[in-house]
Amino acid sequence: MATKDKAQKKAKLRHAEYYDFQGIQDKLYADSQKGKEFKHLVEIIALPENIRLAYRNIKANHGSKTAGTDGRTIKDLERLPDEKLVALVQRKLDWYQPQSVRRVEIPKGNDPAKVRPLGIPTILDRLIQQCVLQILEPICEAKFHEHSYGFRPNRCQEHAIALVYKNIQVSHCYFVVDIDIKGFFDNVSHGKLLKQMWTLGIRDKKLLSIVSAMLKAEVAGIGFPEKGTPQGGIISPLLSNIVLNELDWWVASQWEEFPTRKKYATGTNYNGSENKGNKYKMLRDYTALKEVTCVRYADDFKLFTKNYQQARKLFYAVQDWLKGRLGLDISPEKSKIVNLRKRYSEFLGLRIKAANHGSKRKPNYVVESHLKEKSVEKIAENMKRLIHDIEFPGPGKRAEHAAVARFNAYVFSVHNYYDMATMVCHDLHPLAFSVHKSLKARLQKRLKTAKQARKKHLRYPIPDFIKERYGDSDQLRFVRGYALIPIGYVKHRNPMMKRRVINSYTTEGREAIHKKLGRNIDTNIMHYLMRNPIPYRSAAYNDNRISLYCAQFGKCAITGEKLEIGNIHCHHKLPKHLGGSDEYKNLVIVSESVHRLIHATNPEIIRKYLQKLNLDAKQLRKLNKLRSLANVESCLKFDAI
Repeated sequence: MATKDKAQKKAKLRHAEYYDFQGIQDKLYADSQKGKEFKHLVEIIALPENIRLAYRNIKANHGSKTAGTDGRTIKDLERLPDEKLVALVQRKLDWYQPQSVRRVEIPKGNDPAKVRPLGIPTILDRLIQQCVLQILEPICEAKFHEHSYGFRPNRCQEHAIALVYKNIQVSHCYFVVDIDIKGFFDNVSHGKLLKQMWTLGIRDKKLLSIVSAMLKAEVAGIGFPEKGTPQGGIISPLLSNIVLNELDWWVASQWEEFPTRKKYATGTNYNGSENKGNKYKMLRDYTALKEVTCVRYADDFKLFTKNYQQARKLFYAVQDWLKGRLGLDISPEKSKIVNLRKRYSEFLGLRIKAANHGSKRKPNYVVESHLKEKSVEKIAENMKRLIHDIEFPGPGKRAEHAAVARFNAYVFSVHNYYDMATMVCHDLHPLAFSVHKSLKARLQKRLKTAKQARKKHLRYPIPDFIKERYGDSDQLRFVRGYALIPIGYVKHRNPMMKRRVINSYTTEGREAIHKKLGRNIDTNIMHYLMRNPIPYRSAAYNDNRISLYCAQFGKCAITGEKLEIGNIHCHHKLPKHLGGSDEYKNLVIVSESVHRLIHATNPEIIRKYLQKLNLDAKQLRKLNKLRSLANVESCLKFDAI
């Protein structure tokens, strides 16, 4: 990709470094690993650094622009002075009573008749949920099982699919138990969940009462829920993982974590995990245990085992355990045992089976995976809509360019996700044919092929990421000089297992994620800016001030000099009295001298600072652009005097 040379950044991890909060989260994680009990967590949740970090994390989320029952969005919080926002959250945490939740129904899958209910808390309640999440997450991460992948930091669908492939290809587990929990999010017991949090070491009764209040928040027009976790809340995914974490460890205790009297020699796998091959061999030879591995993504999980007898026992054992321990039922229609050598099993948008690439006498079963039929249908629907947008983009070339950009972004996202299916090219080929016909029929003369472009020596601007990945394809098409990514030009990529070292809450883990921010920026100055917000300025202004300091690598936007404490000024490009805002795009970090020169109108003062700064032509053009936005006369004529 074109971004391969850029430093990899994890947004939430980067934000924690901005606000010097990583050390607190690291300690919570380390203490949780040691089995410590936590009794004063609300005090940490109410820290100004945690509140500012929470604001930072939810601000960029598209959901922050969605109003709750009070009609407010993140824009309303942005207007508050920084100290007032912190005080507001701290005051609400003293006696937390959430406001009612707005209920919204969204389509479930491809069936328009089915809907998924979402609960949208007010923006202030979402901010408080984020504050709580930032403290609970490191504690819970230390206790969660390794084979749980949904809604956890540094984990994704690719890691879950990679483990599924490993169980089939390497471990030869061809029988899978598909378990579907009936209405999981609607049937979680509040009392059981709070007890599970207590067992994980969260012994702060005030915090437990806050979580209980979040669970029991009134749903507008419906009433107070007696069970279930509200889908749509920021903290809900973590709470659902807490509920099912007990299942993960129970299944692991049946085989992977089964205690043995003797310690067997171990090695290290390529992803850094412990190789327990010797232990498993002895368990196979000398016990009657059921060999099983659980792969879970949120409430979607599969149990892999060797034969039908073991699969059948596991099916009923898990069914009884879920009912007796968590009070949850399974869906008899969707829960089943699948022999992967004969049938497909569906998981995370893929259909997966074990295909025989050998002979009947010497079978050789390997993973074969396809896109789900519903997934292909959904992609086809979206492609049809995107092509229509290119055909009728609206007035102006920018609208057409924007429509092409949306088309490319969608195709790129499809390739990035579904290329882990071994038969992705085969599945998308029929769709590619229909997309090509549709483009040709709808766009007609506006559409050019790659061969036509090369033959006529036309210079079409191809972005680097498209040129690198699709530049050799004859399937490329062009619309008025803009390249269209071909949906059918894709090849399979082996999904990668999660590396054990990757961890947001250890120094070694963060080094493996990205180069630490402090290598390019003085973190002491960054933390000074965080601890010393500009009084009476909005939360958005003070937050963007830190972001800009980091984005500019601690340098002045005009001179490029390194800025020290006391010489860091945050300038509004379009002044507030002229209609400017505290948005990131309207701010820039400059030195004190440059800031004075931007606003100076006295010729003597202008000449004084021009002589002091000794700006070159390029720097002077940047300066005059800012002066022009501020409705101040250009410095060029003063420089000439």
